[in-house]
Amino acid sequence: MDLSSSSEKVSRRNLLRSGGRGLFLLGFGYLAGLLTRRTVKGEYVWQIDPYKCIACDRCAKSCVLEVSAVKCVHSFPMCGYCELCTGYFEPQPNALNTGAENQLCPMGAIKRTFIEDPYYEYEIDETLCIACGKCVKGCNAFGNGSLHMQVRHDRCVNCNECSIAKVCPVDAFRRVPSDQPYLFKGKKNPT
Repeated sequence: MDLSSSSEKVSRRNLLRSGGRGLFLLGFGYLAGLLTRRTVKGEYVWQIDPYKCIACDRCAKSCVLEVSAVKCVHSFPMCGYCELCTGYFEPQPNALNTGAENQLCPMGAIKRTFIEDPYYEYEIDETLCIACGKCVKGCNAFGNGSLHMQVRHDRCVNCNECSIAKVCPVDAFRRVPSDQPYLFKGKKNPT
């Protein structure tokens, strides 16, 4: 009887050891798979090349998110701080004041602040920006191009195949390294 109970304990012990090793390897494999998937997904992100973008408004309409992850950004070093900002005002404004009828942005996402005569600062409220690109078109047409569109990665879900990139008429979307996720005007862009 001692011999059979001893062999029973040995087989249980072996079973528990084998099962424990199997569970450990299964858990380790699962964790390695998660880390690999996260690393691969995080290596590159979608971004708009501001020198190619034509502000066609497809960023506002084609993003998988209800409110697009693309927002207008301002390159302050390029800005002229003009009293008549063509990214802020309609082409033929009634007056140079902040009245909604004079603003180009349909959402009032650009804030105009007086600095000193004749200079004004223009800031984008990204929570209001819908990525329509009207301000970018105005700035590029008559100004210095300091306003441009960028994918904001705190909002973007980093789709494997970006729905906006698929419909971009000028192929302005590209994958960039996640450690350099923004392509700003006036700065050297990563290749």
